[in-house]
Amino acid sequence: MLANSPAELEFDLELGKERIQFRSGRPGRIEPVTSSSRGLEGARPTFVVADETHHWVPSNGGISVFEVLDRNIRKTAGSGSRFVESTNAFNPNEDSVAQRTYEAYQKKPNGKLLYDCIEADSDEIDLKDTEAVTLGLKQAYGDSHWVDIEGLVAAIQDPRTSVAQAYRFYLNKIQESAETWLARPIWDGLRKDDDPIKAGDQISIGFDGSLYSDSTAIVGCRLRDGKLFMIHLDEQPDPKFVKNAADWQVDTLLVDRKMREAFATYRVEWAFCDPSYWQNVVGTWALDFKESDRDGRDIVFEFSPQRARQMCDAIERFHTAACLAEDLCHDGNPDLGRHVTNAVTYEVPQGTLIRKESKKSRKKIDAAIAAVLAYEARGEAIADGRMKVRRRARIRSY
Repeated sequence: MLANSPAELEFDLELGKERIQFRSGRPGRIEPVTSSSRGLEGARPTFVVADETHHWVPSNGGISVFEVLDRNIRKTAGSGSRFVESTNAFNPNEDSVAQRTYEAYQKKPNGKLLYDCIEADSDEIDLKDTEAVTLGLKQAYGDSHWVDIEGLVAAIQDPRTSVAQAYRFYLNKIQESAETWLARPIWDGLRKDDDPIKAGDQISIGFDGSLYSDSTAIVGCRLRDGKLFMIHLDEQPDPKFVKNAADWQVDTLLVDRKMREAFATYRVEWAFCDPSYWQNVVGTWALDFKESDRDGRDIVFEFSPQRARQMCDAIERFHTAACLAEDLCHDGNPDLGRHVTNAVTYEVPQGTLIRKESKKSRKKIDAAIAAVLAYEARGEAIADGRMKVRRRARIRSY
């Protein structure tokens, strides 16, 4: 941002290096810091810029880094050291640094915390109303004359843009509730009761497993049209209605049987399985189903949702297909719908992931994860050429 600016010449800075210094050699430098909070302890910065703090969340160590930087600044604040944050509107579901700063400001501290935010004036904007959206954008972007307002209006009204994303990233409004991944009307609109799933259909499978206090789900996806259906769900019962619910655990033998029944019933071409807690079982499936395949192909593959990049990409593909209603539908299974609409989003540097609305929430989402894996497996099977239409031979006489 300093390149070719008056600051570059006025302060005689040598840009383009990891550590920016004065050309004259006088003391002082600008440098990026690592994400390791332990490596930052004890430093004496005079000015800290914390950028995009809505991404500084507990899962990536952002909270710990902020706390160390804040301590370092406070130790030399009497000499003029200062700290500044810049951020988009935060997701209230993520407990980010940006959220903590905003909540601290609301408690009206001793005047040493300054907060400034430019946002759309109205709390409720009809995102389909072009005139209202345009006005909100002009308010949010203020004197940023270089912004393409018409392009942002189109982005907000794109069906793939969720309401929460529109408010947070374009109108700079903080959403007061967690961002639902897929709204119920969108999911319900994907239901197709005609052309039911039949034995012998080519399908892909997604598996997300647990052992205690959670759910284990197996979801199928038909290759030719992306139709999702529930194969098996083993879910912890509600302790309000079942005694000893806290002692519940997944019936691993039943899960194994249901997976093998699925392979016996359908033509499974690809299966993505989360190996967490189930490494041995998934490994056995991979060997057994490869041996039973007439071509000896690999069918079962590990897919860990903990690998953020690949999971973000899979979630984005699923969400886009759902919003556009293209190559994705379902049979109306209520448990699958419940899990999908329970999911809320949170951001990581690689993109958007989904999770429960809180760690203690009893609203499960395991079938939603399995559905994403099943849909991703469908794409891999098709790309590998496994969706082959068998045509009936016709007899011609002359």
